[in-house]
Amino acid sequence: MSREAPIFQVSIAETRTEIAAAQRLRYEVFVKELGADGPMIDHAAGLERDRFDDFATHILLRDKHRSPDDQIVGAYRVMTPADAARAGQFYCADEYDLAPLTQGGLRLMELGRSCIHKDYRGGPGLMHLWSGIADLVAAQKTDVLFGVASFHGTDVHALAAPLSLLHDRHLAPPPLRVGARQPGHHAMNLVPPDDIDRLAVMRQIPALIKAYLRLGAVVGDGAFIDHAFNTTDICLILATDAIGAMQRRIYARGRGLG
Repeated sequence: MSREAPIFQVSIAETRTEIAAAQRLRYEVFVKELGADGPMIDHAAGLERDRFDDFATHILLRDKHRSPDDQIVGAYRVMTPADAARAGQFYCADEYDLAPLTQGGLRLMELGRSCIHKDYRGGPGLMHLWSGIADLVAAQKTDVLFGVASFHGTDVHALAAPLSLLHDRHLAPPPLRVGARQPGHHAMNLVPPDDIDRLAVMRQIPALIKAYLRLGAVVGDGAFIDHAFNTTDICLILATDAIGAMQRRIYARGRGLG
């Protein structure tokens, strides 16, 4: 990481070179760090990619203090209903039945492939990325954000307590309650609520998921075991009032796409 304080800039990828930079960062995080694999991952070029990349909007976080060819330190992938129509579906439709969302007349936006360079985690980088998302939310007049977020590993028993806590305290209301599909579906209510040590369990929940929960996100019914990505996924849903809160927090800090 640069010895100087980062100078962050958030923008939308406009060229294939910029998209490849996001895919390269994703490779470092998802493949090298977390052990993901899949048929479209280009190990020779060091790119984590899939067929949805050509249809999506890619939000990039730069640190302008880094060398010009190595400035991308964070990325998000965003898909609108129009993007999903061109791709044939939303990305997480393979893992979750999205009918409660897609058939509800809601203006949707799917978030995915969130990653931040290891040297920039735990700081303001994520908030800067969310500033870009908030700009798109406002432009699209979005009602609901959704997408899968992951626990590392596929041992559901090791994740029984955090999954149970999410199911017990953050389950989406029926109108928004998407459900995990077979064959990857696994129940989340594995531990009785009275047996959960909430403070201990919160330490097991990834920072990104906790950040969404603080904004008011709720979770779908069931986890999805993604063996290719070596993750246990949950579907997070962030509705209108929470999006408004996110925008107010971000714009209070004067951050947006630039």
